[in-house]
Amino acid sequence: MTSLFLASDPAAAPVIPVSVVTSDTWHEAAGRLSPLAAAFAAAQGFKAEPGKILIVPAQDGSMAGVLFGDDAGTARPDPFLAGRLATGLPAGNYRLEGLTSGRAAAAVLAFALGSYRFTRYRGGSSADTNRPRLQVPDGVDGADCLRIAEAVAFGRDLVNTPANDLGPQDLADAARALAARYGAGFTETVGDDLLAAGFPMVHAVGRASSRPPRLVDITWGDPSHPRITLVGKGVCFDTGGLNIKPDASMLLMKKDMGGAAAALAAARMIMDAGLPVRLRVLVPAVENAISGSAFRPGDVLQSRKGLSVEIGNTDAEGRLILADALALAAEENPDLLVDFATLTGAARVALGPDLPPFYTDDDALAAAITSAALAVNDPVWRMPLWTPYDTMLDSKVADLNHISGGAFAGSVTAALFLRRFVAPVHAWVHFDIFGWTPAEKPGRPAGGEVQAARLVYRLVADRVSASA
Repeated sequence: MTSLFLASDPAAAPVIPVSVVTSDTWHEAAGRLSPLAAAFAAAQGFKAEPGKILIVPAQDGSMAGVLFGDDAGTARPDPFLAGRLATGLPAGNYRLEGLTSGRAAAAVLAFALGSYRFTRYRGGSSADTNRPRLQVPDGVDGADCLRIAEAVAFGRDLVNTPANDLGPQDLADAARALAARYGAGFTETVGDDLLAAGFPMVHAVGRASSRPPRLVDITWGDPSHPRITLVGKGVCFDTGGLNIKPDASMLLMKKDMGGAAAALAAARMIMDAGLPVRLRVLVPAVENAISGSAFRPGDVLQSRKGLSVEIGNTDAEGRLILADALALAAEENPDLLVDFATLTGAARVALGPDLPPFYTDDDALAAAITSAALAVNDPVWRMPLWTPYDTMLDSKVADLNHISGGAFAGSVTAALFLRRFVAPVHAWVHFDIFGWTPAEKPGRPAGGEVQAARLVYRLVADRVSASA
């Protein structure tokens, strides 16, 4: 990804200034414009409304500069508002003027994130040379912005790729390539070997597909460093199984591996930054299909943890594959265990598509997550692991059912189900993400999104920095 203009030689090409102004600073800024530019802005009625872009001309008709309305000082400023510049400017090289250092860093990252395009299936896509690029201001870590933007683009590409080109093997191949890029260890357990290796629920969910299920296991870093394990739900397409989804509910099911994409994107940031951790990434990759071998409502599955699980609905398959992967992760009791999953529609009903809930029993971890989310503008909201609701998962024929069977607290009971499989890990957090941006926002193009990946990168970086 080359969305950032990193000007090692400013003389190599003209750099156009982007003057960032607010309604409070606009009058003063207008006085510094050339008479022609000031007259043009006045004629256009520019008043520095947040997000407004105005290109002002030079005497010869060329582009003299850009005016951009900022929302600093408003009740709810958007740190990523400058992401609009990535799609609102013509090709050229630009520099920001008038931002504080903190706002500048967010603006650069927003510009990079907003420059993303998914062009795999479109002919005649514009080359990078035909896009606007941004000069990184002094004091902004351009390398880290680019690291994050490239990892997010990698994850978005995975989510946006349709299931005919991203099945379980394709997802595993992407993870293998990522591991090879950073010299990480890589293993995968495929098909019936999952039974011998102790992953019966991963096998059960994926066995009906012609594309065999698998468990990907990546390890990287010094084993003596703090142990961080990321787990991502990798359901490459979800028909709902025998509890088949209606057609409208299947339209976006290519994104049901969004948890795996988020875990891999966060892992890429961590490895690329060389953070001093021992990182492990687990991705159970399956397709929840329908055939004569599909698992059924009422079946009782054994799990890696040793708990028997009654199947209440085959469309709640994600928590089953996560349970086996989380049980494996918990066996080495990592210092931090994180899982990402596009798990429940109930989470969207409660908080909408832009604000994923997260669950943890660790108050200190919850506070650190909230702090990291605010710092990097990757919003999440804590929801309760309400123990009294555990009884909703009771089963008359097995140790537990994997759904509550009722209409209430669906995201909470899904998290409570997962909690049964993570002991003895204390520092565990579950993110119930949507993995998709329904409508374009600054820095967030419509389509696949790796929610919570950036905040987990910041969280891990903060943890290792604090322990250094």
